[in-house]
Amino acid sequence: MNRPSYRVTELLGDGIGAELSEAVHRLAEALPVQLEFVPVDLRVENRRARGKALYDEAVATILETKVALKHPTATTEESPNAVLRRRLDLSVIHRPVYTIPGVPTNFRRELDLDIVRIATGGTYDDPGRMIGDDGAVSLRIVERRPVREAARYAFNLARKTSKRVTSASKYTIQKATDGLFEKVAQEVAGQFPEVPHSVELFDALLGKVIMAPEKFQIVLVLNEYGDFLSDMACGLAGSLGIGASSNLAFDASAVVRVALFDAAHGTAPDIAGKHLANPTAIFLAFSMLLYQLGEIGLGQAVKNATLDLLREGVRTPDLGGGESTESFTEAVAKEVARRVGEKAGPPPAA
Repeated sequence: MNRPSYRVTELLGDGIGAELSEAVHRLAEALPVQLEFVPVDLRVENRRARGKALYDEAVATILETKVALKHPTATTEESPNAVLRRRLDLSVIHRPVYTIPGVPTNFRRELDLDIVRIATGGTYDDPGRMIGDDGAVSLRIVERRPVREAARYAFNLARKTSKRVTSASKYTIQKATDGLFEKVAQEVAGQFPEVPHSVELFDALLGKVIMAPEKFQIVLVLNEYGDFLSDMACGLAGSLGIGASSNLAFDASAVVRVALFDAAHGTAPDIAGKHLANPTAIFLAFSMLLYQLGEIGLGQAVKNATLDLLREGVRTPDLGGGESTESFTEAVAKEVARRVGEKAGPPPAA
């Protein structure tokens, strides 16, 4: 039987990016699918040498493959993340935040939260302006299209994972902007009658997530709220940089057109080339990419194998373990292969 085949744009990065790329390729070898990685070199020296032409190549390649895995890049003259979001119209960010074994945290509860954030609008798209010497104003914009796209993505995710959706805003105060957000969320919820949906005021949500995190699974929020909630949730989980996220663009039917997946941490130049890089975040980003390709079981296997090994103490030095980048990767790859093999069952008798 031929293995399913997929093409994936791989955006190469700075610092530990090369080691993370090697780790992902080794993990991909353990999967019963064929992944063709199409590289685009976004390292600083290449960006300085090629400028706009390099981003043109990156955008064209991503539009062709539809999915991309991005390694950490240094922000120098520009932010590659910001350039790609703008060029690809990446309007929604999906950030799963959950307790990761081995990451120290003061929060004693288990956290497992999918934050679906509209990545455009709010006050972030308006720089604001002064009114005389003693006042300032910023225009807040909420548009129906990105809200509808984010809501449909959130409810589709809930349908696939049997989770429930909470939309959160300040609709009682920001009646025009947040009111439009909740109106669109309710309209989309009506298209998914099997998905439980509740509404929370955003300030109350922040407290409730801390007091009873198990009550929240997928949270749909506007731009600023998603920024605040993501950082708070990551702080509860113990690290702002261990997780992964997807950046999404949609077609006219609000179906995902392009998806870019990346790790939340930076380039870590101080440990580059020392075999100390922790590939956990890029593995979690890779698992999300597999979900997007429709390989739900493989995405779950990669995520669960990575987290279970951390739970068992198989960790890199930053999490108090003794594994190198390569030995941790090898352990995850072997565990994924074992789990996928068990699920597939024994080969047919001759």
